[in-house]
Amino acid sequence: MKTNVTKQLHNLGQSLWLDYIRRDLITSGKLQQLIDDDGLSGITSNPSIFEKALAENTLYDDDIREILAAEPEISAPTLFERLEVRDLQMAADTLRKVYDRTNGADGFVSIEVSPKLAFDASGSITEAHRLWEEVNRPNLMVKIPATPQGMEAIETLTADGINVNVTLIFSVPQYECVVEAFLGGLKRNSAPKQVRSVASFFVSRVDTAVDRVLGEAEFPEAPTLQGKIAVANAKLAYRCFREFFLTEKFNEYKERGAHLQRPLWASTSTKSKEYSDILYVQELIGPDTINSVPLATLEAFRDHGKAHATLMAGLSEAETAIGILERNEISLHSIGQSLLDDGVEAFSKAYDQLMKQLEIKRRTFQAERAA
Repeated sequence: MKTNVTKQLHNLGQSLWLDYIRRDLITSGKLQQLIDDDGLSGITSNPSIFEKALAENTLYDDDIREILAAEPEISAPTLFERLEVRDLQMAADTLRKVYDRTNGADGFVSIEVSPKLAFDASGSITEAHRLWEEVNRPNLMVKIPATPQGMEAIETLTADGINVNVTLIFSVPQYECVVEAFLGGLKRNSAPKQVRSVASFFVSRVDTAVDRVLGEAEFPEAPTLQGKIAVANAKLAYRCFREFFLTEKFNEYKERGAHLQRPLWASTSTKSKEYSDILYVQELIGPDTINSVPLATLEAFRDHGKAHATLMAGLSEAETAIGILERNEISLHSIGQSLLDDGVEAFSKAYDQLMKQLEIKRRTFQAERAA
């Protein structure tokens, strides 16, 4: 039987995670099948993913009724957390063999602090500790957005021994701040060997934003750069990763048992129909990285992807492309800041919508019980 091309990514040093979670993914055995057949080794989630899962079906209705029977006055946020924690515990247990087999390098699930805390360092730290204890699984990562306030939370949580998935990274300068926060946390951690972290660098949203600017630009190279900047941006971030972690700079941490903070390519579904549906997988394959993909992107790569290292190729072209933007006063750092703000707002809106849906279900089920 031919090995899936997705599974071959592991031979190139890249882990494949799924950017999706839903109760029946776990209970149906589909998650285990993806682990076995595709080499899947992790799961990420966010409020938008859970909002869609709850809106599209009645999968969680029995659980909601059960929780309400025991706690009729439970708030919508607490109700959501109970559902989310149960899903993530089941997913973490399914992935536990991967975690054990890789000595804690893989097999993680991620839970996100409330998007309402994106600009609240102390609130994020408190909630991360609470969620860490609530899920109570060693293969959990707590997601913290890479806001200025998030940097403080990243450093403190790393120092405290909590695995952190840093999310909403869009530019190389922002990524450098994330790495410095992580290293600051390692310095303060008395047992750094026990903590793991990933830096989630968002990809396709960069092309969406930059293509919009390029479409209105008048310099001659603008059309040729469309669909090229997100990959170039990620390649330069990967070079930065190598300079931080694969040189003598990291030796003092390595000697204390610390692990690399691996780059995770996020937002890797292709938004434009003009580009390949596997563009952000095919062009970003390299060692010490993770690609977190939606199910449809995973299936597309399994169907027509090629497993060969691409991440270190074309670095000079990436530099040239970014240089052209800078010479024409298009700032990726500024665009990244806008994308960060938009990302926080989008997750916050999804969270609010999720709370509304749960409140409606809560009232409906309570009315059923009273009837």
